[in-house]
Amino acid sequence: MTTGSEPKEPTGTDDLAALDAAVEAGYPRPRLVRDGFVDLSGEWEFCFDDADVGRDERFAEPFAAGPWRSIVVPFPFESKRSGIGDPGPHPIVWYRRRITLPAHGANERVVVHFGAVDYGAQVFLDGALLVEHCGGHTPFSCTLPADAPGEVCLVVRAEDEPAGLEQPRGKQDWRDVPHRVWYGRTSGIWQPVWLEVVPATHLCSVDLDADVASGEVAWSARLSARAAGRVRLRLSIGTELVAEHEARLVAGAVSARLSIPALGNAWEWEHLEWSPERPRRLGAEVAWLDEDGNVRDLARSYLGIRSVAATDGQFVLNRRPYGLRLVLTQGYWPDTHLAAPSRQALRDEVELIKSLGFNGARVHQKIEDPVFLYWCDRLGLLVWEEMPSCGAFSSRAARRLVAEWTEAIERDRSHPCVVAWVPFNESWGVPAIAQRPEQASLVRGLAELTRALVPGGLVVSNDGWEHTNSDLFTIHDYARDPEVLEARYGDPSALAATTAGPWPAVRALSIGPAPLGLPVILSEFGGVALSAERDGAWHGYSDVEDASGLLDRLDQLFGAIARCQALAGFCYTQLCDTDQEENGLAWPDRTPKLPADEIAALVTRSTP
Repeated sequence: MTTGSEPKEPTGTDDLAALDAAVEAGYPRPRLVRDGFVDLSGEWEFCFDDADVGRDERFAEPFAAGPWRSIVVPFPFESKRSGIGDPGPHPIVWYRRRITLPAHGANERVVVHFGAVDYGAQVFLDGALLVEHCGGHTPFSCTLPADAPGEVCLVVRAEDEPAGLEQPRGKQDWRDVPHRVWYGRTSGIWQPVWLEVVPATHLCSVDLDADVASGEVAWSARLSARAAGRVRLRLSIGTELVAEHEARLVAGAVSARLSIPALGNAWEWEHLEWSPERPRRLGAEVAWLDEDGNVRDLARSYLGIRSVAATDGQFVLNRRPYGLRLVLTQGYWPDTHLAAPSRQALRDEVELIKSLGFNGARVHQKIEDPVFLYWCDRLGLLVWEEMPSCGAFSSRAARRLVAEWTEAIERDRSHPCVVAWVPFNESWGVPAIAQRPEQASLVRGLAELTRALVPGGLVVSNDGWEHTNSDLFTIHDYARDPEVLEARYGDPSALAATTAGPWPAVRALSIGPAPLGLPVILSEFGGVALSAERDGAWHGYSDVEDASGLLDRLDQLFGAIARCQALAGFCYTQLCDTDQEENGLAWPDRTPKLPADEIAALVTRSTP
């Protein structure tokens, strides 16, 4: 049933405060939180298996001999913080750790969760295979057997082809030495590994999506196995109950809609909406009830109520045109590569972006740690989520892209911060999209798949150029002359001429007729580097001599963007220097190259 009377009764628990406290204490999965977990970060045994002899030599067995050494998980072996710092190439590696399982009852199980293992993983328990997973950026889990002893040996075999172009690799270089805009590789375990005790049958997924126009929340939940009973959803602000709903399980799952009375009140609903300026979240308690009404499993989540649209050439947030001020972030770190050096670093990254005046981030060629998205939800930062590209087109690459992109969407579609989904960037992995219909079909297909999995979500089919069926018309333009930017985007007539082409770059902006009426966003521009930086750095876009020159160039570029009123938004390249690509607003350690308030003053005046 749905509650709709006023005032709401108290729930007795501030679910959002309890969830936030758990995440701050280290719980790795912010969208489905339970009480208690065991962090398996830290020292593991590790070995390379370049000759692929580990299976024959029984490395999966608890006491197998081998060239074992120590590694610090979850840092990839290529990184310094792992304790190894060997950039490879090493296509096959093994991890081993002996674990004391947490206490649990006869009707409970221990689940081991992996945030991400790049690329393919096999997990063994005391020599027996538990699970296999492919996809280097998405999570997976396995339930330990009911009769598992108190002391077990967990072994992971990870396989990541260093030069494999048919697997999603993003900006990981296929060469041994990073070059141009590609970076050092990340292989094996690179996000948290953790245990939790759960009921034998338990909640394994929860999705919450607000439909502001109807005043409802579409919600779904799934159990780990078929079971009878009902699932109850309670939404609250503090300890005040906002709405409650129960739905009967069918084949271990529920899908329902819940009315939120406050959304029907013209004077109240704006106070519930999520935005970067006011990142309001509602706490959510999700419980599985058996046929007698007893709670069999309980977890916490949260909901951000917001709507996005592309209307009349504008990006629209919560029914109002909203100027996008994005910065491109690579999500790479000097000593840890794709892995964040700490959980605090993920929060610091969000705070840094906001302090520089941006209201969003385009996470480039990486599926970020969900804790980063949590801080974007909590502190208020829009996110464009982008699939890491393959380096070649084939049916195998297409199959892998579809599978991993689907898993990424399923993990992240309930984050209110994620407002755009980008399956392709600059035709990477589909280099002949304009000449080969099958490549264009893959791009169109992934865009439509995204719309099917995220109803109402905005899709950028192929960011930068050669768009097929996008909702936002995004362009990459590194023109160094501010007057050139104004000539191309300064007013509607200039913008119409630019989007209609021919584009000055090698590739056309769209495949087929230019789309009309879409919001146009300059989704890469700038890229200014300091020429005084180290020898061998890549300064492919633009450079200046010193900090004074950097401030002056940024003033010119952002000033030009401020005068381009026909644009719906922009994304500056990039947040920080990464490997040899040294054109960031901040140094690799995230220290801004100029005072943050000076950068913010330029960025915020440029709101379209």
